Amino acid sequence: MGKIPRIAWLYIGAVVTVAAIAVAQGPFSGIQWSQVAVLGLLLAACESSATLLNSRSLAWSANSTASLAAVILIGPVGAALVACCTLLGIRRGPSPAQRLFNTGMFALSAYLAGRAYLLLGGHVGTPGPRSFPGIIGPFAGAAAVHVIVNFSLLAGVLWLTREPGAASLAGLDSKLLLTDLGYGAIGILIAALWSVLGPFTPVLVLIPVFVARWAVAQFAAQQRAYEATVSALCQAVETKDFYTRGHSERVSRGSVMIAQEIGMRAERVEAIRFAGMLHDVGKLGVPTSVLQKTGALTDDEYAAIQLHPMRGLDIVREIGFLDEALAGIMHHHERIDGKGYPMGLTGHEIPEFARVLAVADAFDAMTSNRSYRGARPVPEAVSELRKWAGTQFDPAFVDAFVAALERDGWKAHGSAVDGGAGAAAIETDDPAGPLRTIESL
Repeated sequence: MGKIPRIAWLYIGAVVTVAAIAVAQGPFSGIQWSQVAVLGLLLAACESSATLLNSRSLAWSANSTASLAAVILIGPVGAALVACCTLLGIRRGPSPAQRLFNTGMFALSAYLAGRAYLLLGGHVGTPGPRSFPGIIGPFAGAAAVHVIVNFSLLAGVLWLTREPGAASLAGLDSKLLLTDLGYGAIGILIAALWSVLGPFTPVLVLIPVFVARWAVAQFAAQQRAYEATVSALCQAVETKDFYTRGHSERVSRGSVMIAQEIGMRAERVEAIRFAGMLHDVGKLGVPTSVLQKTGALTDDEYAAIQLHPMRGLDIVREIGFLDEALAGIMHHHERIDGKGYPMGLTGHEIPEFARVLAVADAFDAMTSNRSYRGARPVPEAVSELRKWAGTQFDPAFVDAFVAALERDGWKAHGSAVDGGAGAAAIETDDPAGPLRTIESL
């Protein structure tokens, strides 16, 4: 989590306190401690083999199988005690604060799942043949509560510890939620087999549990491959156009701020993050002499600059995971009034991703050093966005960006210009720059 803000500490303390109160109130009579021990060891084994999902140490494990089995076999308090065995995991990486939060989160999720199970008519104890199919409904409700509470508490702490514009809920998409719900269903299998195999039941289910881990690991590896692909392309662009170094990352951050402010779903937020990182990838197809020219551009050179959105689309169109991001890359220099390029689209003819990128792109251009001026203060850049809203930018996205800026702030790029290069890009993303149109490319 990195440095944890005070409000996040309060949140973690609240989760742990509520979980401790839920466990402490009991009752403990009737709990089979041998079942707590065996299921706790299964949960600790799952936690120890958790799969890392991203750079923020967000990991997935199949420990809900043990917690949900405990819901049926031992009840709400017993399930919470089993979940407390999260502390016994030997996985490297989590800080003490993360371990404490994870333990409180899983214990509270298990306890509430157990309460939901009882509320829906479920009975605590080893199920027999007559328990089916009646037990399925209450267990399904318990599993849904477990996953919802777990993901909600995790989303809360990620939101409180996020960096402005970061896609902090990456990894918490619907696919992972359904995966967790599906493998949580193994809990009812453990409970059903307990009457036959007793404490050896968890050994039998270790095979599907580790298959689950392998499947999620493949998903995580695919996500890391996506990140590596995008990062490599960004590095290539910034090596060629060193004047705008860091620009793609900042445009990506600004685009995510807008997307989150208007309530885009997590999958689209991740897509627009990629779009921001790759919006200028077409500069790879622009001659270096044009990108790094310090003087005024000729019409032919400016035409070459205007081609970069289309060249960008040509470069990345076969990268399947970009999907909607491709439209943003292609059209991020269109204007609401139709005077942009490459196609002169107007208003809502311009794809939503492109309208978002245009705002973030222009804002970073204004708050970064240029060869013809220094970086502008954030308030001045905001005034320019508002001035050109409805003409160059979508007013709704300008308003969303300003609201996000007021809440989260902005780390402006004010470093010295390296060598004074980069004048070629002036007119393409700065709303205060002169509007210039080349009729034939």
